[in-house]
Parts: sequence; C-alpha cells; structure tokens
Amino acid sequence: MNTLLNAIEPDDTDRVQPPPPPLATTQTDAENGIAGIFKQSAHPAALFCLYLFRIAAISVYILCGLFTDNYVLSTVAVVVLLAMDFWNCRNVAGRTLVGLRFWNQVDEDGESYWVFESRDPSRPANPVDSRMFWIALYTFPTLWLLLLVISIVRFSLAFIPIVILALVFNVTNAVGFTYADRDAKQRWANSVAASSWSMGMGGLGGQLLTSAVKNSVGKLFG
Repeated sequence: MNTLLNAIEPDDTDRVQPPPPPLATTQTDAENGIAGIFKQSAHPAALFCLYLFRIAAISVYILCGLFTDNYVLSTVAVVVLLAMDFWNCRNVAGRTLVGLRFWNQVDEDGESYWVFESRDPSRPANPVDSRMFWIALYTFPTLWLLLLVISIVRFSLAFIPIVILALVFNVTNAVGFTYADRDAKQRWANSVAASSWSMGMGGLGGQLLTSAVKNSVGKLFG
C-alpha cells in the first residue's frame, strides 16, 4: 500500500503533523489479517482454493433459498462444490500445504487398505500453510454438523441428505489426513531410531533412544 505523504506549506511550519500509522514490526503483527496470512503462505493459490471451495459450498447451501426455489438446482450446485472441495483437499491442498496424501487401495485378494504418502521430513511445511490447513480441515466438519442439527430441529428433511453427504466428504478428509500425519510422524520416529543404530548407538543406549522417540511421538500425536 502506498505511503501517504503529507505536504507542509511554508506558512504552516507550526502545525503538528499526525504520526504515520505504525507498520507491522513483529511476526505476530504481520500475521494479522487475511492479507498477512496469504503474504506469508508458501502456496497462497492452494490455500485460497482450499477455503474458496469450502466456503462456497456452505454459503450456497445456506443462501440458495434466497435466490432460487429450485431444489434440484441448489442440490446440484452444493454437491458439485463439495466434490470439487473433496478432490482439491485430498489431491492438491493436502499435498501442497502439509505434504500429506492418502488414498484407498484394493489388493489382488480384494482387501482394501489405506495408503499414506508424506513429504520428506527434511522439508517441513510452511507453518502458516500448515496451521490454516488443519483449521479448515476440522472447522468445516463442525459447521456441517451444526447445520445437520439445525435441519433436524427445523424438520428440513429435504436438505438432510445434502448435509450428510457434506459430512461424509469432510470427515473422510479429516480422518484420512489425521492418520496420514500420524503415519508420517511414526515413520520419522522409526527413521531416527534406525539412524541411531547406524551411528553406533546399538545395545542398551540405542534401545533407550528408540523407546523414548516412539513414546514421545505416541503421546504427542495419539
């Protein structure tokens, strides 16, 4: 933002000029506001799309009755936005903002299992991106759960399936990324333990270090 320059006329030398507005001098000040968040983000486009799809889906659901009485059109619009958000969060935002990804895979015997993918621990995620991702991941399922309660109380039975679908999409991503994050930290703990053995810390010392790392990770991350 351009700095406002105050010109002082020669005959107004006695006039006291107001002090300029203070600039952000600390990290806390810089983080205040949406502009500061996006400025400090390493991937502002991915962060913007994450919140765009999520806010758009819940806003269309709440406000669609003000613009149209067409139930089918409203339902299709919300479902499309939910599907876009689900795909973007799992395949783009999660991988870009926190370095995590998950999917369900079926083996040759027909057994399905979760597959987790994580970024190299030597390349940690941007703290702003990470914090905003986890806030979005857990906040919006709570909002959809609140809307489900409101729909039940108001007997809006026609909209309950939409809210349930939104909960399925949002909770699936929340659970998947939670387990992916836990898996990444567990593998990091195992790699630290393995490196201790390779550095000649075998025996009782290596066992104690391995146990301490695994226990600390378990206590911190469930």
